[in-house]
Amino acid sequence: MTRGPLEHETPDRLYAVTRGRMPVPDDALDVVSLIMSESESEPGMQSEYRRILALCVRPTAVVEIASYLRFPVSVTKILLTDLLDSGKVSARHPSASPATPARLPSLDLLQDVLRGLQQL
Repeated sequence: MTRGPLEHETPDRLYAVTRGRMPVPDDALDVVSLIMSESESEPGMQSEYRRILALCVRPTAVVEIASYLRFPVSVTKILLTDLLDSGKVSARHPSASPATPARLPSLDLLQDVLRGLQQL
């Protein structure tokens, strides 16, 4: 049986990365929350924090960050919470920006799409 990437991480390593802290509540960060770097990494910063800051130059979902780091989402959320608390990253849920009428498709377009689907 082939071992997956998470199976190579020992519990000791994950414990050390999070400094033994427990996962944050699920309502703090959603897996689809977008994370954006607000500053550069600093000398002496933990390598996982540096990787997160480099990954999040563009908005990146929590689940994507976990995948790139090859950490469980719970561990990634702990690291992200540290960065959020220090102001090094910002987070926003994709649905946090309300859709304005200008961004919604027109009723005519939706009706055309519906007619096209019905003809299939």
